[in-house]
Amino acid sequence: MPGRPVRLAAAPADAAEVAAGLDALRAEVGVDAAWPAPALAEAEHAARAGAAPDAADRPELAQRVDRTDLPLLTVDPAGSTDLDQAVHVARHGRGWRVHYAIADVASFVRPGGALDAETRRRGSTLYAPDGRVPLHPEVLSEAAASLLPDQVRPAALWRVDLDADGEPTDVHVERALVRSRAQLSYDEAQRALDDGTADDVLAGVRAVGLLREERERARGGVSLDVPEQEVVRVGDGWALRFRRTLPVEGWNAQVSLLTGAVAARIMLEARVGVVRTLPPADPHDVARLRRTAAALDIAWGEDEPYAAVLARVDSARPAHAAFLHEATSLFRGAGYATFGGADGAPVPTGDAAEHAAMRLPYAHVTAPLRRLVDRYGTEVCLAVVAGRDVPPWVRDALPALPAVMAETGRRAGAFDRGALDLVEAVVLAPALGRTFRGAVVDVDERGDGSTRGQLQVREPAVRARVTADGPLPLGRLVDARLVEASVPHRRVAFSVERPVRPGSPLASPA
Repeated sequence: MPGRPVRLAAAPADAAEVAAGLDALRAEVGVDAAWPAPALAEAEHAARAGAAPDAADRPELAQRVDRTDLPLLTVDPAGSTDLDQAVHVARHGRGWRVHYAIADVASFVRPGGALDAETRRRGSTLYAPDGRVPLHPEVLSEAAASLLPDQVRPAALWRVDLDADGEPTDVHVERALVRSRAQLSYDEAQRALDDGTADDVLAGVRAVGLLREERERARGGVSLDVPEQEVVRVGDGWALRFRRTLPVEGWNAQVSLLTGAVAARIMLEARVGVVRTLPPADPHDVARLRRTAAALDIAWGEDEPYAAVLARVDSARPAHAAFLHEATSLFRGAGYATFGGADGAPVPTGDAAEHAAMRLPYAHVTAPLRRLVDRYGTEVCLAVVAGRDVPPWVRDALPALPAVMAETGRRAGAFDRGALDLVEAVVLAPALGRTFRGAVVDVDERGDGSTRGQLQVREPAVRARVTADGPLPLGRLVDARLVEASVPHRRVAFSVERPVRPGSPLASPA
């Protein structure tokens, strides 16, 4: 007789074991948190002076308007101190005016200097359960360059006017001095919107976010609502959970996506810059997703685009979670395209210039504290809008950016997955041999007649390999025995014992 399914409380993982495992993982994927002394010295000098050592010699830094009158606010995860963006939204005629202040990292980093070289090696900030490995030293990323509340900071200030439908009608960007008035966590912002205490700015973020979500759906864009698996601090250790995004996170993200879209348009029209790209979904992947929908009894009209189906599924239902998991295969191959740089690369056109999930051209310009490429896209836009030549240090750097960001993406992905695998193994190791209930969210048919796939367990929040001697029921709840929880190998595996009968207390309808 198989064991009774159990719910294992997400007790804190052993702190020492996790710490040792994370150190080993960092060494394995090439993550070095230590700052070279020259790079750190440059950052500390820039923080004290409020600018990079060569700021006076760079004409692009010469003019800055004072917009400290603008009542900006930030909306970020609780406890964040590396604040890239601050927003203000207000009515403007029949539409809206969005101001979006982005940390002016280029003002603090000397092109060709030691700090510049180290940020190019790192590429992006990496996040771990025991802290982040930042792209820039904390003296900049969490202090002098961060848009912290009640602090005057240099910024690239975007102004985007929208019509009543949420489409851009006018765009401007310039260097400015700004001062954020409030720092809100996502939970605080959502509560204020829900209970009616939100101010006009936050209410404007919701209004514009909703409009932009409508425009996204109208053009066939996609935002996947897949619960995020994360490691959380519990006392002196860590535990696992699945976290669903709050509506305000989506609305706030739409402001960032809007800015990235207008930035891409500026650069493409100027024939110089860098855009984020994603190729169209492979027809074979779309056909496979249609077969998955049929198997899971998810309605999909013959002429209906996949974006419309994805917009109405609910990841809390096992069958829908499986469908969303399969849908991620549509969005592979993201990269960057540079043009007009020192190598003379031509301007991309058509699909080569677009981000297929957004269904329009898009650029990364809103997170320069945490992502290297944003610094360069921002500088191109500032120069083009001001009618100046793009600085030579920007043009010279453009050709290498795709390779730099591809490597940092590989490293970040390996580290993120490795950290989750480690904590999963530590949390589950004491329960080896016990039975858990979870949803089969992926199936890979093997030639020998057995089946393997992915199992999503709710408590603790685990997504791991599962095998069976017979067919795995995609999108169904199953009872599965934990057959491996190896901390040294950062590996967890389950074996299916039996499907859960429809109508059982934990079974969700398809």
